[in-house]
Amino acid sequence: MGDIWRMNSHMEAVVRAYKTLTKIPSIVGGRLNCKGNRITSRWSIRNLDKGKNTQYLIDYILDENLGVLAQSQFGVDISHELLTAISPKENFKAVIREEKEDKDGAKKKFFLEVWSSTSLKHSIDLTALDIHGDVYTDSEFGSLDWSPDESKVVYVAEKKIKKSEPFIKRKPAEDKNVDPDKRPVPGQEHIHRDDWGEQLTGKIETVVVVCKLADETFTVYDMVPGCPGQVRFSPSGDSIIGITWEAKMLGRLGLIYCTNRPSFVFCLTLSGTFITLSSGNKAVRSPRIAPNGDLFWLQREAHGPHHACHQLVRLASEDLKNLLGSEDGVDHKVSVVIDIVKTEQEISNGVFYGIYCQSLPAKCFSADSKRLVFSTQQQTEIRSYVVDIESGRIVDISNNKKSSGSTTVLSVQADVILATFSSMTTPGQLFVARLPSVDNESTIEWVRVSSPSEVPSSVANAKLQYMALKQDTQDSVSSFTAIYFGPDEGKVYPLVVWPHGGPHSAFSNSYSLEAAFFNMIGFASARINYRGSTGNGDANVRCLMGNIGNYDVNDCLLTLNTLKEQDRVLEDHCLLYGGSFGGYTTAHLAGKYNGLFRAMVMRNPLIDLVSKSNYADNPDGCAVEAGWPYTEEGPLDEDQLLTLRRVSPITHVQNVLIPTALMLGSKDKRVPHYQGLEYARRLKANGVKVAVYMYEDNHALSSLPVEMDNLLNAADWLITHIKP
Repeated sequence: MGDIWRMNSHMEAVVRAYKTLTKIPSIVGGRLNCKGNRITSRWSIRNLDKGKNTQYLIDYILDENLGVLAQSQFGVDISHELLTAISPKENFKAVIREEKEDKDGAKKKFFLEVWSSTSLKHSIDLTALDIHGDVYTDSEFGSLDWSPDESKVVYVAEKKIKKSEPFIKRKPAEDKNVDPDKRPVPGQEHIHRDDWGEQLTGKIETVVVVCKLADETFTVYDMVPGCPGQVRFSPSGDSIIGITWEAKMLGRLGLIYCTNRPSFVFCLTLSGTFITLSSGNKAVRSPRIAPNGDLFWLQREAHGPHHACHQLVRLASEDLKNLLGSEDGVDHKVSVVIDIVKTEQEISNGVFYGIYCQSLPAKCFSADSKRLVFSTQQQTEIRSYVVDIESGRIVDISNNKKSSGSTTVLSVQADVILATFSSMTTPGQLFVARLPSVDNESTIEWVRVSSPSEVPSSVANAKLQYMALKQDTQDSVSSFTAIYFGPDEGKVYPLVVWPHGGPHSAFSNSYSLEAAFFNMIGFASARINYRGSTGNGDANVRCLMGNIGNYDVNDCLLTLNTLKEQDRVLEDHCLLYGGSFGGYTTAHLAGKYNGLFRAMVMRNPLIDLVSKSNYADNPDGCAVEAGWPYTEEGPLDEDQLLTLRRVSPITHVQNVLIPTALMLGSKDKRVPHYQGLEYARRLKANGVKVAVYMYEDNHALSSLPVEMDNLLNAADWLITHIKP
């Protein structure tokens, strides 16, 4: 496959490569039972004929040595199960299910189901009850949890709003017995209501809902300030613990991928008393309750860059009990287990760069509640750790003794850890390990549960190189990382220079269909974690602010030049590929160094910070990355507007000479698609060859038909324009 780009009928081979890779499933979740000897794993596979992913379950039974005694004979399709929760004593399973009412899927119904081991105990049409709107099943707000006594479940839904009607509408005479509060409000059906932005469209105001299963009665709690989510029952079962995000009167800012939004950990008693558990000016997430009742969560300072290093903090169970009914502040009650790491921290068996994960495993504690297990980005890998809660001692338990890759913990029960492991050459597979005794965690032994799916030889045998790079400058932060990934057949291949989006995210050595696809069709790639990426210390994240269009661009150039010195680049065969902020960086590279590259593909690229700051769902990011605090108050600062324009790649559009393809989402709220259209018009006016693909999708362009089309067209574009 390495010479696809030389073939005249290259698209047949490209399509064949993509179809081959879509047959490889990925692990999207998993849990252990309370004894730690049964695994329920959740998998996803691309279903090209259906045009969507199919999700399914596979169960495994383990012996005393964690070997597999038995597994499901066949997978069980659970694509319509949006949320599931097993009750504490494992007697029941609760499911939030969505059913489409029409062919186009415009009308939908939500059902709450409760299953025992032998039958369906409850099936409740939540939509028909008309007590709230859609149930939230997303990664930010969505949750489903059981009370300790297995009598109740809690979830989050959209708050029901009053119906409206035109001022002038002919209708039957009003029934005087109808409750005035239930009558439609005239003239308000077109009032705009801000939602939570990208991939959370239509999600505006949330409520906490508790269902008492015995009589199928529901209580809607709408007294929580802001928008609550991530809810769960307290150990006593008489209150709810969750996160609530501040809902600004002037409008909500985009939430997904943004861990900087002001928020609080709260406790809500079932009698309706609301208590704030975290301090002000914090952004919090992922509350977790240990078996002994201690409460943990992740937090950082609110505002600032959209993602950054987090603290792991703890509120002891006794303090939590004492706070119920108290109105006193709790700053002194919350202790820090793991603090924010500015650069790096030495641990017993390596170096630790801080916490950057957006959530902790749902079950993450040792049986005695004295240790917590988590995973986070660390330079070019996702690594897993155990932290001693009292001492703060951190130990790396990643599954990297035999090969490099990324380890992500899914569940911890009865001191058994379930995790996934993958690399860019090996798809995800399940492993289990028994948590060693205190001070011996580094001796952990991982046992394989599932075998990795077979991948084409060009991927399995690819050349993978971690690159630790450093700029020769006096900048406060000068180091960054990159991953080279290419066919290993004794040849030099065209190189795709590929900065990630974000900007505060990172590439890791974990399996990626996109990276494997480019490898199969004969391209090497340099996936660049420029300064500003996560996983390398909080100072590294924050150093990019005020230096966008500079640090990211220079780090891409240093990566390219280093690979040239290593003879890993086919001269005059360099390409640019990036999405979102990665598109921002590639557009800068194409405008400033047009002689280095042959062609460019961008997905929803950030082209102009001025227009994004006016119309995107996260306008604060423009100000923060340009170097000043964000505010919507007072007059517009002309100097700041000029700065936004000067660091935008639109200022270099006249210098771009290479053929450019843009993949845009018409529903993108993070980077409005008209930025790409403006860029394309200017390129065309300058005589540049341009193609624009417009999809009815959001920023991620991740729905299966859209992924297929934009990835195949990207390959076609790059191959066509790299040919001699």
